[in-house]
Amino acid sequence: MRAALTVVVLWAAGLGAAAQFGKISVLYEALGAAYADYAGFGIGLMVSIVGMVGLVFGTTAGLLVARIGPRRAILAALLLGAGVSMVQALFPPYPVMMLTRVLEGVSHLAIVVVGPTAIAGVTSARHQGLAMTLWSSFFGVTYAALAWFAPALVAAQGAGALFVAHGVWMLVCLAVLWVLLPVDPVHAPVTGRGNLLAQHAAIYASPYLAAPAMGFVCYTVTYVAVLTLLPAAVTTGWGGFVAVAMPLVSIAVSLTLGVWLLSRMQAYRLVQAGFAVAIMAALGLWLVWGQGAREAGFALLLAAALGVVQGASFASLAQINPTPEDRARGAGAIAQLGNLGTTTGTPLLAMILAKSGATGLAAFLIGFSALGIVIHALQARRRAART
Repeated sequence: MRAALTVVVLWAAGLGAAAQFGKISVLYEALGAAYADYAGFGIGLMVSIVGMVGLVFGTTAGLLVARIGPRRAILAALLLGAGVSMVQALFPPYPVMMLTRVLEGVSHLAIVVVGPTAIAGVTSARHQGLAMTLWSSFFGVTYAALAWFAPALVAAQGAGALFVAHGVWMLVCLAVLWVLLPVDPVHAPVTGRGNLLAQHAAIYASPYLAAPAMGFVCYTVTYVAVLTLLPAAVTTGWGGFVAVAMPLVSIAVSLTLGVWLLSRMQAYRLVQAGFAVAIMAALGLWLVWGQGAREAGFALLLAAALGVVQGASFASLAQINPTPEDRARGAGAIAQLGNLGTTTGTPLLAMILAKSGATGLAAFLIGFSALGIVIHALQARRRAART
């Protein structure tokens, strides 16, 4: 029971980390009015700078978490996240607001690195697939929840109330995890791994540490871009349905069919299977483009396939990396490459859609899905060669 509660509260901390993006998206217009001199690019940068921190320092964060311990890292990150949210509720001058967003990027990065590491550490092998898949849903669940309750809260209490609510959420997670999380084990100082650059190179050279992240970037570059751009591109009348249904289908399938399949096959194999179904869905979208309901059906199949990839990618991190230190380093790589995908995927697909339409969309999805399959096959072969 304690382990299950710990997993749920760690997931709740992940919801708080996702809200570090989502709250700015919900308040985009209010922030544009409050910081009118910086509307447009300045507010867009306010949204994206949290991800930029992860893009630059993701792997470094994994190394630091491995050194200081997951409990210390996530408690500090939650405290920092709560503090900056309370400052943001005051709508400080723009430079101060941007400084809080940079600090929030540090908080976010620590949480998303520690989350899967700590969850893998407190769950048994039997329940690890379910726990890691639950963790992988934190972004989709957060955005759905914010879309549901945030507008009413802001209308009733003002924009600052959302920042305060977020800060309180982070403090509650901090208090409960303070009680639940085990004390970080004492490790001997790590020696012989070289300087920071050498440690980064060692992570990406490892077929154990890098494999989940290298497959995950093929997921993030497609999934976020498709959720953002596909609803507007599909047949008129179906865009709204696709926009709402795709993330819900993705979460539901990953937590049901995905978890069931994880109990019957290796996680990296399930990642490959998910990418294979995504290829079929992309071909289907191309063949029925402009046909309304059929088009929406293949869009939902694509969402389901990528949802399975998402959950299985985190499960593979735990499955092929048995030690907390290696999981932290692998999670850092996932954070770094995941942010690379989310940062580059949407503008890339927007350009492709503008020039090539449905054919370009299919090529984009098929290309990155095939790349994910090949990467995992090569990394699995390298792991087999070492045994």
